[in-house]
Parts: sequence; structure tokens; C-alpha cells
Amino acid sequence: MAKAKNKKEAAAPRSIQNRKARFDYHILDEYEAGIALVGSEVKALYLGKGHLNDAYCRISGSEAFLVNMDIEPYEKATVFQHDRRRDRKLLLHRKQIEVLERRVQEKGFTLVPLGVYFNDRGRVKVKIGVGRGKAHYDKREKIAADDTRREVERAKSGKF
Repeated sequence: MAKAKNKKEAAAPRSIQNRKARFDYHILDEYEAGIALVGSEVKALYLGKGHLNDAYCRISGSEAFLVNMDIEPYEKATVFQHDRRRDRKLLLHRKQIEVLERRVQEKGFTLVPLGVYFNDRGRVKVKIGVGRGKAHYDKREKIAADDTRREVERAKSGKF
């Protein structure tokens, strides 16, 4: 009989992606940042219960924050639950924050969270992108290109 796997091996942490960010923005640079969380938030993220739908990044003073990220409450936590949409501090080097602040002050640039994941050491990391908003016609061109690519793939495979 085969050995049963550990609970950690059986339940791998899930990454959370912000798919709409790449659709709405041209991402020019990407940065990896740590994030300050409480214990129940880490456990909820481990189960994949976080959302980046309306989230954005803000730099105030010499600190960076992830604003409006929704992390659902961890049901096994005690009465000390975390706030779902609180501002969470991003852990970046001071020079990185200064570079990001200069980029955001340029016209048309914004900081967009692209994803939340666990690295090899089990730490929660946030991928941040410096992006410029796409125009409406750029989005239509991408949708049309994706449709034609899918039709060509269907024709090659013989499935209709």
C-alpha cells in the first residue's frame, strides 16, 4: 500500500492572478514585493480566497500600500478576524519605492497588482506592474486577434 501524502503536499497554495490588469493596461515593468499580513489572511490566501478585482497600489510618504484587495475571512479563525479590504503595506526597498513614485508621477502611469503567490520559501509575494492604460480600440484589436487565433487552431485540429 502506498504512503499517504502530507497535508502540505496534498493542498498546494494557489496563486491569485489579476487577469483584467493585462487586458486594461500595457505593463511596462514588473516588481516583486512582500506584503505585511496577519495570520488568518495568510491562511485564507493559502486556500485561494483572495481577489484582486478592484485592487490598486498607492505610494504615500516613503511607503507603498496595496489598497482594496479582498481577502475573505478564514472560517477557523477565532473572534479576531481581519478586515476584508484593509490597506496592506508592501515590503519594498526604499530605492524601489522612489523609482516607482517617480514613474507614477509621470502622466498616464499607474501601479497595478498583477498577482499574489507563495514563493519557494512559503512567503506571500505580490507582483506589481507599472502600466499605462489601454485605449478602447487597443482592446478591440486584441479581442479580434484572439478570435482569429482560436479559429485557426480549431481549423488545424479538425474540431468545429
